[in-house]
Amino acid sequence: MIRYQDIHLEYSGKKLFSGFNLKVAENEKLLISGPSGSGKTTLLRILLGFERVAAGRVFFGEFELTARNIRVIRNNIFYLSQDIDFRNDTIASLLEEIYSFEPNRNALRTPGHQGQFMQMLDLEDTILQQSLSQLSGGEKQRIGLLVCFMLNRPVWLLDEPTASLDDRLRKKVVAYVMEAGQTVIVISHDELWRKEKYLRVERWS
Repeated sequence: MIRYQDIHLEYSGKKLFSGFNLKVAENEKLLISGPSGSGKTTLLRILLGFERVAAGRVFFGEFELTARNIRVIRNNIFYLSQDIDFRNDTIASLLEEIYSFEPNRNALRTPGHQGQFMQMLDLEDTILQQSLSQLSGGEKQRIGLLVCFMLNRPVWLLDEPTASLDDRLRKKVVAYVMEAGQTVIVISHDELWRKEKYLRVERWS
């Protein structure tokens, strides 16, 4: 499904990747853990075409990552970054705008479907009328997860998805992600992920 082949990348004078190889199978769940600055987030950004490698090749399904194919690849991926960077508008307006984009128009988005995820993430209906600037870090993270689950794209790239959640919510989110049919790459220091039996773990030094 996803393949990094002989990747080389130097960033700010530091070698992040030198001959790096990684394969992620379809529907596989992969956890990447390691110290800050080791290139974990950069690895996700490479797949999205936000970082250019010095050498090597990246494959997504039948496509090699190129300028010609990047839109197709991005349309099949949901990326949850550590910093939720939606524009500052009401959450309801943001959701409507997200669903209006061409790749998202086939997403299942009935009020009942959205309500189920909001309930799972402990989000009250009143939050939809608030602006992003009014939300706490944990609320922003839950809105990001709401969008991820609603769009239901084939691949999820989740960067510290449980960092701002309480214990009960962390367990619910981890359980949902593990049961989902998506191919998932998780970057996290949360020990809860490591307890999952069917989660492959890559530990970076």
